[in-house]
Amino acid sequence: MESQTKLTFQETDGAGNPTATFVYSEQGGSSKRVGRVDAISSSPPTSWSAKPLITSLSDVFLPSGYPHSVSDDYLPSIAGLLSSRAVLQGTAPRPSASPAQLTAPGVGVGNPDASPTSALLLHILQDTSGRIATILFAHRVGTALEPECKTYRLAADVFNDIAMILDCLSPGVPAGAMRVTVLSTAGVLRALCGVAGGSSKASLSAHFAKWGNLAELNAKDSSQETIISLFGMLVGSVVVSQITGFTTTWLVLLVLLGLHLGMNYAAVRAVQMTSLNRQRANIAFSALLDSDKGVESTQWAVLTPAQVASQESIFHRDGALQWMAGSTSVYLGSARVGVPMAAFVAEKPPLGRLAGLFSGEAYLLYLSEKRHVSVVLKKGCSVQDQLKAWAHGLLAVKSWDGSSDVIDVIEESLAFLNEGDRFGAYLVKLRAVGWNVEIAALETRSGRRIDI
Repeated sequence: MESQTKLTFQETDGAGNPTATFVYSEQGGSSKRVGRVDAISSSPPTSWSAKPLITSLSDVFLPSGYPHSVSDDYLPSIAGLLSSRAVLQGTAPRPSASPAQLTAPGVGVGNPDASPTSALLLHILQDTSGRIATILFAHRVGTALEPECKTYRLAADVFNDIAMILDCLSPGVPAGAMRVTVLSTAGVLRALCGVAGGSSKASLSAHFAKWGNLAELNAKDSSQETIISLFGMLVGSVVVSQITGFTTTWLVLLVLLGLHLGMNYAAVRAVQMTSLNRQRANIAFSALLDSDKGVESTQWAVLTPAQVASQESIFHRDGALQWMAGSTSVYLGSARVGVPMAAFVAEKPPLGRLAGLFSGEAYLLYLSEKRHVSVVLKKGCSVQDQLKAWAHGLLAVKSWDGSSDVIDVIEESLAFLNEGDRFGAYLVKLRAVGWNVEIAALETRSGRRIDI
């Protein structure tokens, strides 16, 4: 007696889209059975279309599993950054430094007084100043590069564009110390661009990668940059061949650089970071505290990362405590988390009262007459404790009228946050809308810890 068996295997790509279906059928008796496999394509055969080509290009230039393997803001931000890179690459030939300028006396080419030794010394000076700037810049802002990655990503392009302008200006600068200064400054700015751009790009890549595919994402970014750079270089070569006038050349250069920065600004604005740095904490906690006025927790205004990103500024005042009311921002004061004990003591706080008040907390907080909040962190302080300290400082400086006792204001605001574990409920709400409250992003300098 014959029997029949049928099995269906469906193949999908990394994004979960069906690519093919295989049907295995087997029939026959107990002594002899015959099997066959039929392959069924997920897309029926049609006339030529661009879809297979687009799919192939997506596989080459986008991470495997796109769009599920990356965050939702990956495409708009990457598209803007790549477009700006194409514009910048179009200015790479630097047409402003025309042959007539380069052969001017004192530049080097066509200058009988120039020597290889002078050129070598100039190169060494530029290289040395750039390396020293790299070390000092990384030391000064290294801790801030991660929490403020959006700021430094755009700042890197500003540094690079200014360096390019200085390079183009250098042929017209009188030979000697002034020209050396201009060229060295350009080298320093390019070094700062390398530190800020490379570090912020690494942080943004880690944000985009959702499947632990950071290495692949960086590899695909390199592929995207390569093809875009090639395209920009070809377009730039055409532009250079068509523009000969000095004024027109500078006008086109400045327009392209402005377009480059504008596209980068739009791309960075599209990024929706899920960590709470100082500015994002101001926006999120302002909305929560402002809406928490004797109402149920279901009526609290809990902003999503996308909503906060729409209110976020790329360049902002360092350490500012700002109260956000809709689109209006009110500057209240400043704050620093993780200050050294020596700086904290310099504010002359009543340490005895503060130690008792914060005996159950993982930090000490003091509000000075200059409306500056200093936060000393205790050993074992968690990210959630740091966020609480920032929210506490924001609420305290908002509540202080300038004449009442500062310690009373600090105590009342702390009692408000602790009432019914209110701040813990804030964190639960923030997690629910997509915030990652496990990432430390409030300290922008090397922090200290104390043990009482």
